[in-house]
Amino acid sequence: MSVGHDDLQFGSLYLTRFAASFGFMTVMTLLPTYIETLGATGVTIGVFVAILELARTVGIVPLGWAGDRYSKRSVLLVALGVSVAAYLAFARVASIEGFLVARTLQGLGLTGTGLLSLALVGDLAPPGQRGARIGRYNAFRMGAGIAGTIGAGALHAVAGFDVLFGLLTVILIVATIGVWRFVDADKTHVSGFAFADLAMNERIVTFATFRAQYAVAVTLVRRWVPIFVGVSAAQGGLGYGAVIVGAVLAAEKCTNMVCQPMAGRFSDRQGRAVFILVGGGAYGLVAIAFPFVGGFVDGVALVVPGLGPLSTAVIAAIILNGLLGVADAFREPASMAFFADEGSGEGITSSFGIRSLIWKPGSVLAPLAGGWLMGEFGIEWVFVAGGAAAFAATGTFLGLLVWRYGTQAVREW
Repeated sequence: MSVGHDDLQFGSLYLTRFAASFGFMTVMTLLPTYIETLGATGVTIGVFVAILELARTVGIVPLGWAGDRYSKRSVLLVALGVSVAAYLAFARVASIEGFLVARTLQGLGLTGTGLLSLALVGDLAPPGQRGARIGRYNAFRMGAGIAGTIGAGALHAVAGFDVLFGLLTVILIVATIGVWRFVDADKTHVSGFAFADLAMNERIVTFATFRAQYAVAVTLVRRWVPIFVGVSAAQGGLGYGAVIVGAVLAAEKCTNMVCQPMAGRFSDRQGRAVFILVGGGAYGLVAIAFPFVGGFVDGVALVVPGLGPLSTAVIAAIILNGLLGVADAFREPASMAFFADEGSGEGITSSFGIRSLIWKPGSVLAPLAGGWLMGEFGIEWVFVAGGAAAFAATGTFLGLLVWRYGTQAVREW
């Protein structure tokens, strides 16, 4: 079977997303190793985390503007080059200052590769296939998350930093060659500042009421699932080790990876809003159910090679986190395709940049609120708050959608 030009274009962009996500998960997995090796403590550890988010946030507007004004393909190639430099630097980090430089380069590279590759996928895909293409794109991101979580630590233990980051660099270079060789140059260039124009788009403003609140829900639940599974019963958790925590986290990525292409394809046919609303509501239900896992009768329910005996509580946690992946698979490709639809011809990279900026306040503030809730009322209230935020986001979006555009908008958007 011959490989068409479109397959090579999209394949190069999918590989780009895989490589960027694999790098992100690799450094996240090895962060404790860097902390111990470099002797970082207290505030410095916080800076290790914050510098990445700061670099990612700072890069959104200039990279989005440059992609729309000049060439998304060219800006993506620059971002891939920055990513290669970052991971080569990680292999040779010998000081806290060196780690911060590598982390800053990583953040800029992540924003550039994520924003521009997604914009190119949305730009190249026909309007009736955007959800399906974006779903496949996200499936590669989830696959990289699984590979990074499981493989990075094992490969580092066997071969060390040089081989691990050398492999990652090779993957990034192959992705760079693929983008340079196969991805077509942009057909549209947007003069002016598309961010300002799209920020006043009524449909985007309406959807922002969902996304801003939903960021709180996803951030709380994703961050606290591993905490809930790993911390001791005295702190309200299940008290299991890293292997079980990894298995629970992998369940969400697996179901998300499998379901996204199909959900994206259906959102092309049935409308974006339906899938966003169903995914958001389902996420809230599963989030609120999660703390009840601790009340399950604790007995051996299944023996899995490599994991050993699993209790009913662990099985329930794996199932529920898998369901969270299904719920988010309904929402995410439809959400991304919506922003691609709105930005098409007017600044698709800027549209995705606005999507990222809407998410940032909730993703930054939610962990602080979650820590306070856990300390004051108990860990289960973090999940209740996450579920409530998902319901509030879904209800607000549905109400505004019907009020402004009528009930038919639920199917037409």
